[in-house]
Amino acid sequence: MALSTSNTKPFSLTSLSSSNRQYWSIAQDPALASSFLQNADNYRNKDDNTSCFGVQHSKKYLEVCRNVLRNVVAEEEEDPFEGLSMIDTVQRLNIDYHFQEEIEYGHHDELHVVALRFRLLRQQGYYVTPDVFNKFKDEEGKFNKDLSEDIEGLMALYEASQLNIEGEDVLDEAGKFCEQLLNAWEKDRDNINHAGVVGNTLGHPYHKSLASFMAKEFFDNSQGSSGWLNDFLQLAKMDFNMTQSMHQKEIAQISKWWGDLGLAKELKFARNQPLKWYICSMVCLVDPDLSDERVELTKPISLIYIIDDIFDVHGTLEELTLFTEAINKWDFGTLDQLPEYMKICFKALYDITEEISQKIYQKHGSNPLDSLRKTWASLCNAFLVEAQWFALGQSPKSKDYLENAIVSSGVHVVLVHTFFLLGQRITEETEDLVENMPGIISSPATILRLWDDLGSAMDESQDGRDGSYIEYYMKEHQDCSIKD
Repeated sequence: MALSTSNTKPFSLTSLSSSNRQYWSIAQDPALASSFLQNADNYRNKDDNTSCFGVQHSKKYLEVCRNVLRNVVAEEEEDPFEGLSMIDTVQRLNIDYHFQEEIEYGHHDELHVVALRFRLLRQQGYYVTPDVFNKFKDEEGKFNKDLSEDIEGLMALYEASQLNIEGEDVLDEAGKFCEQLLNAWEKDRDNINHAGVVGNTLGHPYHKSLASFMAKEFFDNSQGSSGWLNDFLQLAKMDFNMTQSMHQKEIAQISKWWGDLGLAKELKFARNQPLKWYICSMVCLVDPDLSDERVELTKPISLIYIIDDIFDVHGTLEELTLFTEAINKWDFGTLDQLPEYMKICFKALYDITEEISQKIYQKHGSNPLDSLRKTWASLCNAFLVEAQWFALGQSPKSKDYLENAIVSSGVHVVLVHTFFLLGQRITEETEDLVENMPGIISSPATILRLWDDLGSAMDESQDGRDGSYIEYYMKEHQDCSIKD
């Protein structure tokens, strides 16, 4: 499949699509902001039995569902598939956090059951050998063609193949085998509903999707069900309504904060998309109980975007060098030579970082200010390197570009803020998290950077001044094509 290189701007948390700007800029829409605020007020005015998330759901449905799941898991040997199916259901409905103590697993031989158990165990962090799927191969070592009519089994095996580890050829083969058969089945069948489920499995496998965004579709596809599934659907419906109210409250808080901050008015060249920035924090912190943390994390995410725009579309190299020096020194005394818009941005960054550090200290007893300052300095240093390459007309080696681009992606800043917002502290074991770029940060940053550079992300429709890993790699390997 040909890969587009029309987007030459490397991934930063700043590279998410802005094609529908009216959806992101809630602070400029008084009616929309007012609606969110009103919903938030309604949410806050509910009595304590509903405003506290832990008791928002009907105790009746929650206990019914817990009892059903306990009973089915206890009788797992009689019908192993039902228990696994139930666990899969609560995960896809995004309500599995209610049932962590009830989730258990067993053994069986049918493809659907084996694949579902494999996926659920791996999702929980248990290693299961992919050799369990060898029993479904023929004498030539290929997956049995008789499986082509087992649509449920193929979908489960395709979902399981998404959790493969490098070198697991069995799962690579399984994924291709299932994708080919399911694509053919989807095109040839007249059952629109079932074809929709197959298409959704291929386009949005559970492991590579967010349950909070996919739960409604799973809910809609399960309408008309009876028995235990209906109980879970009713619980999921109540859960969805309550979490929706909670997110509306958070969006209202972000909208007010962003409007009061005033950067959208002072830095008109920069993006003004607080809703998109909130979505980033919602993706990072999915637990409903982390409402305050989502709101706080949105603030540094917004500043990554703003600072990126300063480096990418507005500042001169001389200004950017002085701005980077000011960030590294973290001192207002260095601002005299900066233009006014940079002074405004620095003050916002300084105040927000100090405020977040104080909130973390008050809640968890540890002040991460020094660590957060270092992450901002690292980000701006990386931005400056890219600006220098562009200003001087330099074409870096692909290896050098990627090494720097991992930092300029902004992932390090976001994950370090998340680390401290969740109450973690710097120890000998975790010091590397801030001081360097350990694998737990560099790996997702690399994936996201390359994902964007390969054309999977949409262009920002801005005059970006960054390069692309593909561009530099192909200059070094002129015998390669984009398809390769």
